[in-house]
Amino acid sequence: MNTLVLLLICVAILIGGYLFYGRWLCQQWGVGDSKGETPAHTMSDGVDYVPAKAPVLMGHHFSSIAGAGPITGPIGAAMFGWLPVTLWVLVGGIFFGGVHDFGALFASIRHKGQSIGEIISTNMSRRAKRLFLIFAYLTLILVVAAFASIVASTFGATYDDSGVLDVAASSANASVAMVSLLFIVIAIIFGFCVYRRNTPMLISTVLGVLAIMLCMAVGMNYHPIYLSSNTWMIVVGIYIAIASVTPVWILLQPRDYLSSFLLYAMLIVAFVGVVGAHPDIDPELFPAFAGFAVDNGNGMQYLFPILFTTVACGAISGFHSLVSSGTTSKQLDKETDAKPIAYGGMLLECVLAILTLCAIAYARQTGHTAGATDIFAGGIAAMVAAIPGLAGLEHILYTLLILTYSAFCLTSLDTATRLARFMFQEFWLEPGQTVGDIKDGWKKVMVNPYFATVVTVILGIALGMTGYSKIWGLFGAANQLLAGLGLLAVATWLGNIGKNNKMFLFPMAFMMVVTICSLMLTVKNQIGLIMAGSADWGPWAQTILGILLIILSIILVIEGIQTLTKKKAKTV
Repeated sequence: MNTLVLLLICVAILIGGYLFYGRWLCQQWGVGDSKGETPAHTMSDGVDYVPAKAPVLMGHHFSSIAGAGPITGPIGAAMFGWLPVTLWVLVGGIFFGGVHDFGALFASIRHKGQSIGEIISTNMSRRAKRLFLIFAYLTLILVVAAFASIVASTFGATYDDSGVLDVAASSANASVAMVSLLFIVIAIIFGFCVYRRNTPMLISTVLGVLAIMLCMAVGMNYHPIYLSSNTWMIVVGIYIAIASVTPVWILLQPRDYLSSFLLYAMLIVAFVGVVGAHPDIDPELFPAFAGFAVDNGNGMQYLFPILFTTVACGAISGFHSLVSSGTTSKQLDKETDAKPIAYGGMLLECVLAILTLCAIAYARQTGHTAGATDIFAGGIAAMVAAIPGLAGLEHILYTLLILTYSAFCLTSLDTATRLARFMFQEFWLEPGQTVGDIKDGWKKVMVNPYFATVVTVILGIALGMTGYSKIWGLFGAANQLLAGLGLLAVATWLGNIGKNNKMFLFPMAFMMVVTICSLMLTVKNQIGLIMAGSADWGPWAQTILGILLIILSIILVIEGIQTLTKKKAKTV
């Protein structure tokens, strides 16, 4: 198979899915039928509820949901071959992930911009809401811990055995840190110009993109800040604490909008590489199908359910429903913007996943196999360099792709922190309540945004510094459990208001089965380690948490089925 042919076929299918299936979803749900304003207008508070122009909000949404997921996911699942990954990206993106993201955003804007937890509370039960929020909050704490650790290690300096700084080995990390810091400054200036000085968007965008190019050039040549990874963890903790409570127009909207141009540039560079070099996929190095069971050196891995929990963001991810119903819904200017932002954003992420598969194919031919960043950046840069006359760009493009990849980890990090703060606050609310309705008492403290943020940051950074990796093995299944629960929540709401929800039922059932099977495999493997007598606290924690997640999923599925059945009985 030629990579260019594969890419063109996939892009055509995804465009068809957006035009036809996306339009059908709008008709079935009544998107745009509501003549009222969105929560960004009706509940505008200048902090979280702030209307955003569609391109700006698309930048935030796409940057937040993408992160490193559509790159690392396909790379991890590539052990099964490029064909099953491609099929799942296409089918999953159009019929699972796109429906999930779009449905979560639409449901949220019809529920005052509140999260999936509040939708569950209103349409299922208060108990179901609290179970979901506890689970979602703990999952986000794990995300904060992981991404903070990744960012800190990407920024951190290297020291020799005697504690002396190794400047040469630390230069690349210091460069990434410098670019990231300058980027934050640029984003703040951009937000001030657009939202307080009403500078035209086109002019601001052009100047902002030029400023990004300048800060990357400065950061690559001037990077005087050398701090240890632990010090960066503390700095990152302070940053996300501030970023998650500041008004979205100051940092979140402008930073994510500008960072989306890095992502678009990465997509363009990858397209140029595939179109210009159009290498064939070597079946010896990257087979179409490697089998239903593959030994990757860490034991036997089974296509079901591992493929569906590993690809994650490239097809469907529960984290997306938290973004759609957490930050995006509070900034949506018009209800009709929901389709291009949520459904279109998911399918654009599918394109990135397919480009990643093309990068894997060429990376294996050129020897770039040292981790996900090297596979993606090395494969894309090598393809561009194979185009006549562009050989000299390989090192520059490789460095820029690494910088871009790292930038999205920081973007997803403070979005996850803000989402966790929302979850913490909503846990204490009664059905239909908002944070503004709590006027006094101990609940007033619990829903305070600063208190919720401090608790979240302390837990996330502490876990990141003490060993999140020991329970990271649960994240794939936990993330897809969130997806299944998100599909369930929107399905029950649509059923309750008399709208067609059948497009949710099979994806919901499939993701719940995938999750439960994955969790059972995890628990089985961890019990094996415990029985062998060589386990620390990690296997014990994964076993206990895995069992609790299985119980949680079964309880919520039973409640969802009961809700759907009652509604069906009433309409018969």
